[in-house]
Amino acid sequence: MGQWKSFNRREFLTSALATAASFSVLPPGHRVIGDLLGPQNRYQPFEFPPEFLFGAATAAYASEGAWNEDGKGESIWDRFSHTTRRVKGAATGDMACDSYHRYREDVELLKKLNLKSYHFSISWPRIQANGSGEPNTKGLDHYKRIADALLEAGIRPLCTLYHWDLPQKLEDAGGWPNRDLAGRFTEYSEIVARALGDRIAHWCLFNDAWTFTMQGYARGTHAPGRTNFQECLRATHVVNMAQGQAFRAMKAINAKLQIGTAVSMSHCQAAAPSEEDRKAADRAHALRNVWFVHPALRGEYPAAFPGANPLEQMGVAPDDMKLCRAPLDFIGVHYDRRQLVSAIPPGEGKSATGVHKFDAHEGPLTDAGWEVWPHALYELLMRISAEYKGTPMEITGDGCSYLDSPEEDGRVRDERRIQFLRGQLFELGRAMLHSCNVRAYHHRWLVDSFEWAEGYTQRHGLTYVDFRTQKRTIKDSGKWYAKLAQTSSLT
Repeated sequence: MGQWKSFNRREFLTSALATAASFSVLPPGHRVIGDLLGPQNRYQPFEFPPEFLFGAATAAYASEGAWNEDGKGESIWDRFSHTTRRVKGAATGDMACDSYHRYREDVELLKKLNLKSYHFSISWPRIQANGSGEPNTKGLDHYKRIADALLEAGIRPLCTLYHWDLPQKLEDAGGWPNRDLAGRFTEYSEIVARALGDRIAHWCLFNDAWTFTMQGYARGTHAPGRTNFQECLRATHVVNMAQGQAFRAMKAINAKLQIGTAVSMSHCQAAAPSEEDRKAADRAHALRNVWFVHPALRGEYPAAFPGANPLEQMGVAPDDMKLCRAPLDFIGVHYDRRQLVSAIPPGEGKSATGVHKFDAHEGPLTDAGWEVWPHALYELLMRISAEYKGTPMEITGDGCSYLDSPEEDGRVRDERRIQFLRGQLFELGRAMLHSCNVRAYHHRWLVDSFEWAEGYTQRHGLTYVDFRTQKRTIKDSGKWYAKLAQTSSLT
C-alpha cells in the first residue's frame, strides 16, 4: 500500500469526493456478515484527518476500585452491588481494575496504544462523600494527578462529571427524581471546574443518562434499583435541569471550557415499512437518543409519546425549560446498537410511548448477545448531524464484548473485535465523508472492567485484565487499534 497524503479537514473532505464513489456501491442496509467475516480488502482504504483523535474510555466505578479509601463516601453502586441478587456472580466494584492505584500504568497503556484522548469520569462521592459540603482534597488531588500524567504524555483529558455513581446520601434524600439534586449537581460541578479547569479543557456533564434513569428508576436493573416509571420521568427532567444549570455555572468559572454531554444512543429502525412503525421508531429515537440533547439545544422535549409529552408527570414547572437550555459545545455519542421498533395499538400492552423495541439479530452477535451491524452507526450519525446542524460530535464510547483470553503464549487473539472496529470505523468514515462533523472516537473500554449488573461476565477492553493479579495484557485488537491511531489509515 502506498503512502497516504495528510490533509486538513477542508482538503480532506474535498479530496474525499474522489473516493466517495467506492462507498456508494454499498447500498443502505448492506449485509454486514460478509463484510465482517470476509477478507480485510472488502473495506475500501480510508484516511482520517490529522486532527481526528483516537482514544479510549473508562468509568470511575467500573475501573477505579478503592471504594472506601481516602475519604470517599458510599455511592449508589456500592450499595447496589453489595445487595444480594443485584449483580451477576455477586460481583462488586470494590477492586475492579484497581485503576485508582494503577492510573499511571493505564496512562502508559494509552501511550503504547498511540492514543491521544482519554475519556474518564470523576467519582462524585470521592469529591463530596455525602453529595454536599466542602470538597475532599484527597479526591481532587487524585484527579489532578491523572490529568497531569495525561498532559505529560500528550493525551487530551476528556472528563465526565457523572457516570452513574451518585452519593448514597443523595439517593436517600430522593435521588434524581428530587428537584433539589439539580442544585447539588451544579455545586459539585463548580467545585470540580475550579479545581481542575486549569488542566482539563474538555468536559462531559453526564454519561448515558438514559441508562441510569431508565434502568435505575423504571426497570430496577441498575442502581438504585427502583421500578417506578413516573419517578423515572421526573428523574429525566431533573437531569436536564442539572445539565443546563451546571453548563452555565462552569462557563461562568471559565468560558474557554469545552462542555458537552455524552448520550447513549441506539439506531431505532422501523420493524416494518408501515407508517405506524415509522412513527413509533421516531418516538423511540426521541426518548432513547435525544431526550437529553433536545432540551439543551432546542429548549423543549422531543415528541416521544403518542399524544402530548406528560410534562405534569415529569414535574415540569413554568420556566423550567429555560433552565434546561445549554448551547452544548459538542454532543457525545455513546453508541449502543441497532434496535427494531414496532407500534403498539392504543390500549394494548403497557408501553406509555406506544412502542415495542427489540434488539435486531440479523447480523453476527457479540458474546453479550448484541448484534454487530456497522451501518447502523452511519445511519445514526447522519440523523443526529441533520437534526443538530452545526454542533460537533464525538464518539465518546463504542465497543463490544468478546470473552477471548490469553492463550499459552500469553497472546489474546480477539480477531472478532478487530473486525468489529474495522466495520464501525469504516461507517464512521463514511459519515464523515458525507459531512458529519465527528472529531474523535473512543473505544469502550481501555481495559476489561466491572460491567455493572453483568459483573465480570463480559469483557469489552482493548486490554485483558486478570482480575486476580490485575496484570494487564494488550489484546490483538489493541495492537491493531494502535497501528490505526499511529497512521490514521483504515486499510
